[in-house]
Amino acid sequence: MRFRPSAAAVAISLAIASLVAGCGGSSSNKDNTPAPAETARAFNRVASFFVCNQLGSSCESDDETAAEIVAASSDGMTLIYSNSPANSVGFVDITDPAAPAGLGGVALPGEPTSVAVLGGRALVAVNTSADFVNVAGQLVVVDIATRSIEATIALAGQPDSIAVSPDGSHAAVVIENERDEDLGDGTPPQLPAGLVQIIDTAGAPASWAVRDVALTGLADLYPTDPEPEYVDINADGQAVVTLQENNHLVLIDLASGAVTGDFSAGTADLVGVDLTDERPNRVAQTETATAVLREPDGVSWLSTTHFATADEGDLNGGSRGFTIFDTAGTRVFEAGTILEYESARLGHYPDRRSDAKGNETENAEYAQFGDDKLLFLCSERASLVYVFDVSDPAAPVHLQTLPAALGPEGVLAIPSRDLVIAASEEDARGDAFRSALNIYQRQDGTPRYPTLRSADRADGSPIPWGALSGLAADASDASRLYAVDDSFYAGNRIFSIDIGQSPALIAAEMPILDSAGVLAGLSVPAAADGDADATFDADDLAAMLNADGTVNLDPEGIAVASSGGFWIASEGAGTVGDASRPVTKANLIVKTSTAGVIEQVIRLPEAVDAMQVRFGFEGIAEADGQLVVAFQRAWTGEANPRLGLYDLASGTWRFVFYPLDAVASPNGGWVGLSDITPLGNGQFLLVERDNQAGPDARIKRLYRIDLSGVADGATVAKTQVRDLMGDLAITAGPTPEKIEGLARTAAGDVLVVNDNDGVNDNNGETWLLNLGAIAN
Repeated sequence: MRFRPSAAAVAISLAIASLVAGCGGSSSNKDNTPAPAETARAFNRVASFFVCNQLGSSCESDDETAAEIVAASSDGMTLIYSNSPANSVGFVDITDPAAPAGLGGVALPGEPTSVAVLGGRALVAVNTSADFVNVAGQLVVVDIATRSIEATIALAGQPDSIAVSPDGSHAAVVIENERDEDLGDGTPPQLPAGLVQIIDTAGAPASWAVRDVALTGLADLYPTDPEPEYVDINADGQAVVTLQENNHLVLIDLASGAVTGDFSAGTADLVGVDLTDERPNRVAQTETATAVLREPDGVSWLSTTHFATADEGDLNGGSRGFTIFDTAGTRVFEAGTILEYESARLGHYPDRRSDAKGNETENAEYAQFGDDKLLFLCSERASLVYVFDVSDPAAPVHLQTLPAALGPEGVLAIPSRDLVIAASEEDARGDAFRSALNIYQRQDGTPRYPTLRSADRADGSPIPWGALSGLAADASDASRLYAVDDSFYAGNRIFSIDIGQSPALIAAEMPILDSAGVLAGLSVPAAADGDADATFDADDLAAMLNADGTVNLDPEGIAVASSGGFWIASEGAGTVGDASRPVTKANLIVKTSTAGVIEQVIRLPEAVDAMQVRFGFEGIAEADGQLVVAFQRAWTGEANPRLGLYDLASGTWRFVFYPLDAVASPNGGWVGLSDITPLGNGQFLLVERDNQAGPDARIKRLYRIDLSGVADGATVAKTQVRDLMGDLAITAGPTPEKIEGLARTAAGDVLVVNDNDGVNDNNGETWLLNLGAIAN
């Protein structure tokens, strides 16, 4: 496909006209994806409660925390969540769901694995096992009002899930007695076997009776070692239990304790999925896997006759979706590639999990909101919550997809308050992600997320994307932007984005090609093994060239070239003189044609190249006969990062310096430059940001500079024109770290976008925000 940034933008628009109907907020009908339902209401995230707020007033502790499974008080005003790293349950006041307030926690005698609510009590399943063989557990009964332990009941082993019957007469506890994955090849059987325990909850907790339900001999796989994973209870007092490793489902009548049915979860054929973890990464949803065990994790009743399973997978399976069964074991619906394609369409596909379980559907929750019968499914690896209308269990309709903090594990609906909660458990302050309770509210209007999605390819799969870095605006079409993906992906591409619709649409993709051999023809030293400086050499260059003609650059900036085509700023990799971070890429400016073919490669002067550190080229702009490229951080021996000015007529460089703001985050880190865009009359707009995310983020700012008459080697003056922290509040979630794309349209609107790191140690959210006009 050929991009002509001015005149031919119309041609691209025509090419996607037939796709627009399927890309305005729901999945297309391709690959059996149900058509979207028209609705005047949608869920939006209104707040995120970071669990680290329970450790202090502003999340300034490095201690690991987690919210894994979440329940709510009977009035829906208080959330109770399991915090396994802290061996506690936490409490959060959501009287105002947009302003959740921590209420502290209750210490437990071991690791909490699940929590449910019965009246004014929280029932917490706690693992107190010494090891995988000597198993033990407790049911800890906590008074919600006083947040104190009322009673403790011994359990038969290591609990996993707990549920309370709708009438409150029973609780069911899954005793998993999980296997040791490091023992032998990690497969069952590994005794002791798991079971289900029924708690008869009449009277005070001290008088509650406990009954055992054996599960051995039911499953075809590992019948002597059942490992029950999750339980849910319907209005008839019937429990459905998933045996994940056994790929089996069991129905239990709680009143009698009798097993009333059991059947295999079966297998699925996956057609059009990515099964290969390539490095560098490529998303290629073109492979097939047959007879894949579903191995369900979470399960939720839809009625007394149907239930849905979240088919996460464990040992050998995972169908990357969900299944709806009736109580006879008949499969009435199978998701196929719906969730895999939706995650790719939204830029959330976790490519490094392609060889494992893809998006990894973790849990399911059903609730009726008014007349709407809704199913919520959380994807642990894509960090998404999918919302389906299941009025007809045989034909679910995808309504919308919600963003979540990294690793949603539990999901809870509170229909009486029009709320849904997702508990995201992943937490590592040093890696810029914190565990959170995501709070969504059903509101009038349209979803705020996604802000960007992709059209389908000719084969029906979506254009996969992620790790967007630079952003550029078409010179004449105010509804057209261009973006690039960075070195997380092999075979770098240029994307054409239509911002004339909501959400914006990645309408087309174009690979960057070295079919003319320009990049391959660079003059570089021969490979020198053992060179401590590891200068950019022939082996490094060869690693940038693919057999299909595509290239592996690190595109961090893009600008529309006045002569046609694009300028790409490709960041170098490595630091000269640092053997632990050897130089494997040079900082390059690459000129492509409108067809993406490399026509020219510009290198830095040798003396500047010799100072390289790993924080190199970021944004690029063309104006007034020159290119301006921003260096992210200061290079060796310098106090400030450079702006490189390359004269297109003479082919010469000069450099000025940019004064960065001081670090402001309580977590330290650094501040650097990202993208740059021209404003005219020698003025430019730049993104300045810190390397912090979530509650530690402080600096996400736009500055204006004037390069008119600035002398070589001078330090420029800057004027702040926008603090983006206010704009990013719209996410109501973790503040994204990498605001890396900036563009000003032909109509004068300024847009920014964040890089989601290819969903690697990142929750995958991409926010393309239109800030409106910003005066020169």
